[in-house]
Amino acid sequence: MDTTLAVDCGGSGIKASVLDASGTMHAPKIRIPTPYPLPPERLLEEVAGLAEQLPAFTRLTLGIPGMVRHGVVVHTPHYINRSGPHTRVVPEVAEAWAGFDLQTALAERFGVPALVLNNAEVHGAGVVSGTGVELVLTLGTGLGSALFDGGRIAPHLELSHAPVRWGTTYDEYIGQAERERLGDGRWSRRVRKVVDGLRPVVWWDRLYLGGGNARSITPQVLERLGDDVVVVPNSAGVVGGVRAWRLRRG
Repeated sequence: MDTTLAVDCGGSGIKASVLDASGTMHAPKIRIPTPYPLPPERLLEEVAGLAEQLPAFTRLTLGIPGMVRHGVVVHTPHYINRSGPHTRVVPEVAEAWAGFDLQTALAERFGVPALVLNNAEVHGAGVVSGTGVELVLTLGTGLGSALFDGGRIAPHLELSHAPVRWGTTYDEYIGQAERERLGDGRWSRRVRKVVDGLRPVVWWDRLYLGGGNARSITPQVLERLGDDVVVVPNSAGVVGGVRAWRLRRG
């Protein structure tokens, strides 16, 4: 029986479970705090530590923040910082990640086929219907995004680094630090502004809001987001690890 070790790497935690082909977890999801700084070799060790606590698997899916192309990490935020997001960048860690073939490294380490995608893409794999244009935004340490058309995943764009207001990036505008500073009410209104601003840019058929902070959007704002906006559970970041293997790429 094919089983998948699905690993969801976030800014505050790394989560993993083993799932069968139907997406059913064969063990409760386990989580560890994200250590900082986090060079590639340490991430491999952390994944190995999680795998030791879980059932056997025949393939591996890992979602990581940042720009990933064909399993190679072009750039990843957060992990290159000394003490976590918004702290000083460690140059040697940033250099170690630039161009690192994480997909090949995982396959060699565990002896199974591996798939590495941006973590919002894996999250989206767990929720998209495969019909029409579907945008996935994950609200967590920063903003993650993934775009799908008819179930085909589009080339990744680091929307999180684009300026949204007064030179502030999306990461800075609606990330976790601002939610803590503003409180859920004012932060939720910012999320609505982001949704309203992106709507005429993407013209999606459906928008999915996920990530750990999606559940913090206030009911008042949820009512105003529109019928084409759906809030989905953060567990999609793990469950999507199975369906991601069937995604078609643009």
